[in-house]
Amino acid sequence: MGFVKDNFEVLDSIARCISCQFGPNCEVVLHDLTLPYDQTIVAIYNGHVTGREIGGGGTNAGLEILRGTAMPEDQYGYINYTKDGRTLRTSSKYFRGEDGRVEGSLCINLDITGLLIGEAAMRALSGHGAETNTKEVFTSNVDELLDLMMQDAVQSTGKQLSMLTKEDKVAVVRYLDEKGAFLIKKSAEKVADFLGISRFTVYNYLNEPQ
Repeated sequence: MGFVKDNFEVLDSIARCISCQFGPNCEVVLHDLTLPYDQTIVAIYNGHVTGREIGGGGTNAGLEILRGTAMPEDQYGYINYTKDGRTLRTSSKYFRGEDGRVEGSLCINLDITGLLIGEAAMRALSGHGAETNTKEVFTSNVDELLDLMMQDAVQSTGKQLSMLTKEDKVAVVRYLDEKGAFLIKKSAEKVADFLGISRFTVYNYLNEPQ
């Protein structure tokens, strides 16, 4: 009889299962390609996606396969478009008879137009400018900010705090000055305590010629 006719109940139940799983935007079509090409659709679910129904025909892709100008290779997740401009994500599975000829196909057409519109909207909302080398730090208070800045300053020397030489400490103070750390109230005292030097020494480091 033919692959599709012989296995119709199983194929039809699979088509119905897929359409129910993915909802009303998912059209699933079962073609019997042994029938006249304008009548190949023997089962279809959510046919409103492409406006087809049982007893209708296939697409140009099926014609090319039957004509022998295209190889009947299974394809998954490729993009198609309806005549009114909607975007479909399509998969096609072909069935062969005992002689190796293609006798049927199961095609899934998922209308992703709404998803693409939503994706574009989300991209617009989450878009940002190009990344820069500026690292912006968000803290709950300036004391915490200063602590982070001092840690960054020490890291810039490539050494641990306990291993810093005088030259390293001068570099730390200058780093903090360039970052604006000394605009924070009482920052000189905190930097002095952090480095184990006096506030007077901090000011001297700031005034040393570079």
